[in-house]
Amino acid sequence: MTNPIADPGHGHSPAAWTAVVIMLVGVTAGTVAFCFEQPTLVVISVALVPIGAIVGWVLSKAGYGVKGPKYAPKAH
Repeated sequence: MTNPIADPGHGHSPAAWTAVVIMLVGVTAGTVAFCFEQPTLVVISVALVPIGAIVGWVLSKAGYGVKGPKYAPKAH
């Protein structure tokens, strides 16, 4: 009774973590910049979100995704 869809990997890979960290930094910095009324920093921070997604996609294509050849999952 095994289900092949039961463990999709959940995105625990260097590509996913890098993308999430970059986007999280962008959102956090944008929020702080917005509170301090710094519109230039808000725009720069907003630009980090799609950059993070692109970096994650590039790393995934480079083999650092969940099933990529350069990704070695750690045992729990």
